[in-house]
Amino acid sequence: MKKAIITLVFICICVVSFAQSQPKVGDVLKVKAPSGQFYNHIDFPPLNILVKRGKLASYKPVIDTVVLVEDVITQNDKTYVVLKMKDGSKFFGFQALAEANYQRAIDAGELVVVTP
Repeated sequence: MKKAIITLVFICICVVSFAQSQPKVGDVLKVKAPSGQFYNHIDFPPLNILVKRGKLASYKPVIDTVVLVEDVITQNDKTYVVLKMKDGSKFFGFQALAEANYQRAIDAGELVVVTP
């Protein structure tokens, strides 16, 4: 009986932890600094494209910005999210939406879930 209760509790914990790792439309995330020079798991434009558009070659304008999950796309056991700025402005002044590999961006520290 004791083993059955422990197994049931373990299964409940696993289900709850799995449910929290799945994004939903409307989730609030925060963009953090990339671990290297570029964002590997968020689809931001390369620095040379920013320069061609008349912007500074820097990702500083998007670091610590709050974004919303606009759409969730699941393909081949990978979850992609479409992000938009919470205040309605555009990334770097010209890109309205950005796509990100959700799990890899969270693991790399490029995205952080904001708790309400």
